[in-house]
Amino acid sequence: MLLIQSATSQPSEPCAVEEWIAYDKAVRDAGIWVSGHSLADLTTATTVQVDESGDRVVTDGPFAETREVLGGYYVIDVPDLDVALDWAARCPGARGGGAVTVRPVAEF
Repeated sequence: MLLIQSATSQPSEPCAVEEWIAYDKAVRDAGIWVSGHSLADLTTATTVQVDESGDRVVTDGPFAETREVLGGYYVIDVPDLDVALDWAARCPGARGGGAVTVRPVAEF
């Protein structure tokens, strides 16, 4: 899974929509796309936590004290980590202050 982390501050070189369209097409044309979505704006987030007594606590927005937020993801099917890293490096989200974290999907 490629986790696309967007910088919460203004990126130094924002990605054009055309770059995302081209990347999405490349992933699909390569036959490695499994699924993926861009996430709605951070202001639409709601966080749920359960306290020690079992009560649900709902808060508007994310509970994050970081400079990056999850902006979207791709699930790709590639043979190994090196190939996944190559695709992560090609992702427009890896530039302009963003980052792409590569993690395997757990199999149970």
